[in-house]
Amino acid sequence: MQESLWSQGISLMIYGMGTVFVFLAILIVVTSALSKIVSRFFPEAPASAKPIRTPGAQPAPVVEPAVLAAIKAAIEQHRAKRR
Repeated sequence: MQESLWSQGISLMIYGMGTVFVFLAILIVVTSALSKIVSRFFPEAPASAKPIRTPGAQPAPVVEPAVLAAIKAAIEQHRAKRR
């Protein structure tokens, strides 16, 4: 009886692993085919040049001196704790 149980277990393992292998192989083939189909009918747009920024388009964000001082103090306090 023990031998029959072992043979059933091995058969079930081979069947399960074979099923997973076949499924993954089919998945790879289908994914590759769909990728080729999509790239044929919907080609990628050509890379456009980076937009030219004009000097006055966006002003640089201004940080108030009080906020800058608070940030510097927080950084110094954090570094002092780490020592």
